[in-house]
Amino acid sequence: MTATEYQIPMDVYERIINDFTYHPPNNSQIERYAVLRESAKQLALLIAKCSKQSREQSLALTKLEEAIMWANAAIARNE
Repeated sequence: MTATEYQIPMDVYERIINDFTYHPPNNSQIERYAVLRESAKQLALLIAKCSKQSREQSLALTKLEEAIMWANAAIARNE
């Protein structure tokens, strides 16, 4: 039994290559990463301060961490 293989459209191929390639930061990106991290840290502290420790709080913090990861990826992958 052989697996079915599909033709990869060029735009999908290019996105995969870009997404799985290391993108070393340049100077302006480093500063923006730091601003995003600091802003997220302040929001994380506010979430922790305003809500009881719980599954929901943990999810909020995880989603915030995920949002910053994707924001960083948006910078790294698209410049």
